[in-house]
Formats: sequence, structure tokens, C-alpha cells
Amino acid sequence: MTLSGHRINLAAYRSLSTTTLAPSARPFRRLTQITRAFTSTSTSNMPPIEKPSQDKYDYIIVGGGSGGSGGSRRAASYGKKVAVIEVDGKLGGTCVNVGCVPKKIMWHAADIAEKLRHAKEGYHFTDVPAPKFDWATFKPQRDAYIKKLNGIYDSNFNKEGVEWFHGRAKLISKTEVEVTRPDQSKFIIHSDKITIATGGRPTIPSEDKIPGANLGITSDGFFELETQPKRVVVVGAGYIAVELAGVLHTLGSETHIIIRHEKVLRTFDPIIQDTLTPWMEHTGLHVHKTTNVVKVEGEKGKTLTIHTDKGDKIEADALIWAIGRHANTEGLGLEALGVDLDKQGNVVVDEYQNSTVEGIMSIGDVQGKALLTPVAIAAGRRLGNRLFGGEKFKNDKLDYENIPTVVFSHPTIGTVGLTEPQAREKYGDAVKIYTSKFRSLYFSMLPEESKEPTAYKLVCVGPEEKVVGVHIIGAGSDEVMQGFGVAVKMGARKQDLDDTVAIHPTSAEELVTMR
Repeated sequence: MTLSGHRINLAAYRSLSTTTLAPSARPFRRLTQITRAFTSTSTSNMPPIEKPSQDKYDYIIVGGGSGGSGGSRRAASYGKKVAVIEVDGKLGGTCVNVGCVPKKIMWHAADIAEKLRHAKEGYHFTDVPAPKFDWATFKPQRDAYIKKLNGIYDSNFNKEGVEWFHGRAKLISKTEVEVTRPDQSKFIIHSDKITIATGGRPTIPSEDKIPGANLGITSDGFFELETQPKRVVVVGAGYIAVELAGVLHTLGSETHIIIRHEKVLRTFDPIIQDTLTPWMEHTGLHVHKTTNVVKVEGEKGKTLTIHTDKGDKIEADALIWAIGRHANTEGLGLEALGVDLDKQGNVVVDEYQNSTVEGIMSIGDVQGKALLTPVAIAAGRRLGNRLFGGEKFKNDKLDYENIPTVVFSHPTIGTVGLTEPQAREKYGDAVKIYTSKFRSLYFSMLPEESKEPTAYKLVCVGPEEKVVGVHIIGAGSDEVMQGFGVAVKMGARKQDLDDTVAIHPTSAEELVTMR
């Protein structure tokens, strides 16, 4: 795994640029686009367009995040006139601004802190000072990088001819979108094809249910913290809670995580839950199991007291709610037009991203399936192909099966396909499981208490032992998973893995040597 800033920039730029082109155009622009990603140093952002160039567009997308970018630029690559409306005034959505990218940067900071400790305690580097992370000076640097990515989005829209507007959108008919600018002035634009890509937002409990809940922040607020909290409570057991708690703990904050059940990541395979939960406790992170918050007292910016249903009182400098997300569909006028929403406010769509109203579609987190940036981008591109790519793409759609994902915990996690319980429910006795538990060679030089666990599982089905699930936790799992995601998508069998020569010495070789 590289810590290179250029490597991160290239990956981000590829997701924004090189594959959003129409298939026939990709080879001709790939090199110049990658070069620009390395050479551009500007962090200035181009302003949104103030006045529409026309009354009617071929395509309107509400939301300028991952899905909106992927979909709008793909449509524009077919020569279509595209408008994007973004309420936040900066492009990139959750991932770029308050999600994947700044989170991974913080994970890298925490990983470096661990490596510095390991250098001294196990690898006999001398004169290695105890790592002291300066949050206050690091945050502006991180924010500047995010602003640079915002600028890349702006530039790409400009190059592709996509018009984007800063304002709040409301559908006043199935072909008309009213846009209210920040100064409250309004204009209306038209299209026969409108896609909702407004994403989601973190949930905070109501004051009625938990008095003082508003004294806490969400994952969005985590990225606004100007200084590192010395004591922090994270509420939630999902991947966002686990990632933020891991970063804070590894960087030296006294960290508590409050979960309602016995284990974290309860939707993941049991081997993941059973490995990560005790390791978090082993490292000194305080895991409060089968516990609920009942009240929060204090003032924002000062010491908070978090009361639990077990009678505990935990004092903290910050409280982070990571208990789920809600779709951003309020105020869009969707229900008045007959667009169906589920209980979480997600737009109900079919396999082609169509809502229940003809001409109105939805992609990304706002439609509630696989809340992942690459999923939103891929869905947006495929929808753009289907709408504007002609006969060749008339049935283009995203396959939501076997989508790989990772968790940037400590250690990292990778997963794709069915968990063991899901496979047994679907296939019964036809399921065969292969597992391996070990320590990465990296930890061989470290004292026993510092040796992170690694655990791998293959979920196979039928006499041919088709691999329907891969679940791994351990150092490097986030990078290992991409290739095995391809293998599962292609229908790999256990024998295919067995026939592959292992790369030694690596952790990943266990996946092709399990017996």
C-alpha cells in the first residue's frame, strides 16, 4: 500500500476523468488527462454558472456528487446539453468533501503513527520519537487537497461542457426544475430526462428520544474539528463508526465506542466481527457492548457527559453519532409528482434506475442501494449510456451483485459476495467454507501484544465449489480485495484459486493455498 500523495491523486482523477468518456474516446485522452492530474497545482475553484445558457436541456441531474459527475459527463460525451444543480456550492459530494477521501487521508495519518511505534519497538530503529500528531496544522493541508479535488471537478465539467448551478432544486413538474440560488433568486429549466442524485446525510437522534443529542456531531462534523479531541465517544457499530473510532484511537485520543449488540459490523461475515471486535478491545479502545445512550449533558466545545442505559457516565470532548444515514429527498417535490419513496426517504427505482414516474430517475446513495462512491459513478455512467448511447447501450444497467468493498479499520477489511450465513440460507448444505487465521510476516518482529490478527474466509457453493464470497481482515486487505472482486465477478471456482501460483511471502497467498 502506498502512502504517496500522487498515487491518491491519480486514483481520484481516474475515477473522475479517464473512464467517464464515451468508450470510443477513452484511449485518445487518457494520457493527457493523467498528466494534468500530476501537473496541476491550482487549488482555485471555478465558480458555478450564474445564468442558464438555454431553457431546455437534454439532461438535468440534481446533485453534483459522484453519481451526478459520472452521469453528467457521460451524457455530455455523447454531445448532449447537460445541467447539474448542486446545493452545497462545491462539487464532489460526500466522498470528496466529508467521506472517502479525507477519511482515507486520516487513516494514512493513523497508519503512519502505528508504523513509527513499530519501527522502535520491533524493528530496532533508534532515536525514533514518540509520534505526536498535530491535528491543527494537518487539517488545513488536508482541506487544501480537498479543495484541489473540487477544482478538478469544476475543470472537468467546464471541459466537457456540463453547466452546473449552485442552488436548491425542486421539481415542479416531471419536466421542469426550479432552482433557487443562495440569494433566493430563481429560474426554471426543462428536460424530458431528470435524474435525482442528491445523496444522503448522517442521522442524529431526535431530542425527544435522547435529550442533548444535538450536542454531538456526525461524520461530517468530524472533518470540521479544528483540534484533536483528547476524549471522544463514537456511537454506532457500522463501518463509519469503526473507521472514525480507529483513527482517533490510533492517533492517541481516549476513544469509546458504544454499540447496541455484542460485536461491531454486524452485517459483515462472522469472521470479520469475531476478529475485529476483540482486537479493538485488545488495543485499548473502550468498547461498550449492548449499550445505548440515554442522555447527553454539557455544552458544545466543552466537556460533555454521555449517560448510558447501564448507568455509566462517560466524559468526552466530542460525541460522534455514526448510527446511519438518510436520503436527501426533502424539498425536491418528488412525492407531489408521484415518485415513490421508502421509509428512509430513498427513491424507489427499478433495475434501470427508473423511478415510478416516467422520465425521472435516481442514482447513488439517494436510492438506497450499495452506498458506495464507485457504485454511484458506475450507475451514473451506465444510465448515461442507456439514455444517450443509442442501440448499443439500450439495456445498459449496473449489476448490483458482488460489489467489493473495504473498511479502513485497524486492521483493514475487504469483502465481496455472500457472507456464510447468507450463503447457507440460499444454498443450504451445498456450502463449503475455507478459512485461514494467521499473523502477517510484518508483525513477526513485534512483541506479541502488537501482532495484528489476519483472518481469511472463502465461501464456496456446489460440487464445482464456485466462490460466492471472500471475506478478509488483516494488513493490506483493502488493496488485496480488488483483484478477488474481479475473480468473484467472473465466477471463479476454488480450483481456479488452487491452480494459481502463490506470491510468496505475502498474506494474499493464503487465498490461493487454503485447504
